[in-house]
Amino acid sequence: MNLPATMSGVVLTGHGGPDMLQWRDDLPTPTPGPGDVVVRVGASAVNNTDINTRLAWYSKAGNAADDAAWNGVPIRFPRVQGIDACGTIAAIGPGVDAKRLGERVLIETCLRYADGQKLAEPWYLGSECDGGFAQYLRVDARHAFAINSPLSDAELASFPCSYSTAENMLTRAKIGAGERVLVTGASGGVGSAAIQLARARGAEVVAVTPAAKADALRALGAVDTLGRDEDPSAKFGANSFDAVIDLVAGPAFPRLLDALRPGGRYAVAGAVAGAEVALDVRTLYLKDLTFFGCTSLDDGVFAQLIARIEAGDIRPAIGATLPLRDVAAAQALFAAKTHIGKIVLTVEAH
Repeated sequence: MNLPATMSGVVLTGHGGPDMLQWRDDLPTPTPGPGDVVVRVGASAVNNTDINTRLAWYSKAGNAADDAAWNGVPIRFPRVQGIDACGTIAAIGPGVDAKRLGERVLIETCLRYADGQKLAEPWYLGSECDGGFAQYLRVDARHAFAINSPLSDAELASFPCSYSTAENMLTRAKIGAGERVLVTGASGGVGSAAIQLARARGAEVVAVTPAAKADALRALGAVDTLGRDEDPSAKFGANSFDAVIDLVAGPAFPRLLDALRPGGRYAVAGAVAGAEVALDVRTLYLKDLTFFGCTSLDDGVFAQLIARIEAGDIRPAIGATLPLRDVAAAQALFAAKTHIGKIVLTVEAH
């Protein structure tokens, strides 16, 4: 396939508010290098990471220019964001099987290969390299996973970031059948994914959520719910959970550890309620707890997710669908936290 010289998309021009997001119709279309594929993007989605990167939330040094990416390096502008991407392979580079042309794919969010070589530290789609907020993206073919599913591109685009993050957390915490798991931030993309994926493993899930969203989360597989300000030990008893899947952190953190049984596991991949928490170290060592920080994907996690999708073990949870051109409005809707699941962005053809 002959690629167009230019494409449309949204670029991030610097750190700051939504005004840093600019629609462009003259972006150069990427070309594949050795081992690469170029994917015609059908849909992307909104995630905390895209907003956090724009706001330089990951920066801990006080200088957003120095450490604003996931791996603590500067962001290069202009940057095409979008960690989620579903589409079709439109071009291939040297060394890629020609049979892959036209293949429908989901893009792995955590990249260990780029520019024909293994990376010293993982990159993340839409952060250290351009992502899915444009009509085309380039990625190492090893990170473009074939997907055989009747779901639409918009539905499939809801999976990569949130569901791989959730699957990674469950994998690291070794969640198994019959275990009781507490999921915080359960109405968001990762939280709602964790409910489904934990249930697929045979675990019993309690979801932390506002009362207005409780019925929807029970429909996804939660056996019970807990209000954001409720103490899990008061409702279920101390030492009553095998694991906590935490996306919130903040003031509730000590209560989460109190609710874990001795030998319990705590996995975290978000801090929307506050990154700094109170930790009584005695709780950690006297209860023999294990902590897991979860960002880069373990080997095999994305392949596990693809298998779950193709088997029909999980289903998309979509709160809204907007065109990519309206990404600023989509991010505002996302920040309002009135939805359940993902906000998807459709990408028009050239």
